Amino acid sequence: MLRIVIAEDEAMIRRGLVETMDWAAMHAEVVGEAADGVAALEVIHEKQPDVLLADIRMPRLSGLDLAERLHEEGSRTAIVFLTSYAEFSYAQRAVRLGAADYLLKPVDESELARVLLGIAESRRKKKDGQQAALTDWSTENAMKQPYVADVLMAIQKRYRERLSIEILAEEAGVSASYLSRKLKETTGHTFSGLLARYRITQSLPLLKAGRLRVYEVAEAAGFADYKTFSQVFKKYLHTSPRTWLSQEGVLHETI
Repeated sequence: MLRIVIAEDEAMIRRGLVETMDWAAMHAEVVGEAADGVAALEVIHEKQPDVLLADIRMPRLSGLDLAERLHEEGSRTAIVFLTSYAEFSYAQRAVRLGAADYLLKPVDESELARVLLGIAESRRKKKDGQQAALTDWSTENAMKQPYVADVLMAIQKRYRERLSIEILAEEAGVSASYLSRKLKETTGHTFSGLLARYRITQSLPLLKAGRLRVYEVAEAAGFADYKTFSQVFKKYLHTSPRTWLSQEGVLHETI
């Protein structure tokens, strides 16, 4: 379910978009609206939407300036500009600057559906790629190295424990520096990186099931606390656990 914010200074157009479009059929929902660019920025900060539908020209902060602000902040919200024929050149420039697309006003519902479908598919592919990258370390080459294979097996079986390279090195009868070097040479990753990535993969089905609170998922996946879990989650999936949950359409209680 895509979460949408609409920024449009013309009240009639904005209300028309909010109330007349069949958002459910497009697997989307409007989570916020704004009448100018400054208000839109506040709503985006609060709601963290997947998509912003923004008028090119708005009071206080134009759509282009708003897009530039979001880009500077590192926002991952996809921007779709609403434009008239007179502003067509602005829309083309916006796309060159990284906007996902643009739509001519009055907005055609089938065109909007097409654009949102493209954004959803792009996000799905990116997410699949990110999640696949979490587990690409368990390669045949790695499993041919006995010490490395033992480490990978230990991570998979004991990821909930307080594991360290020193503990595993002692169990294997080798030095921690030697084991660290072999692990890096074979997998391209450090022990802490491998462990963190595996723990994140284990957290995803727990999050999606929706039976545990987020901090409980963090504990179940082997993280010391929610803050660490959130930081590692964002490092590898480039979003917070809560934003990921909203994108998956899972409702959670508070932490």
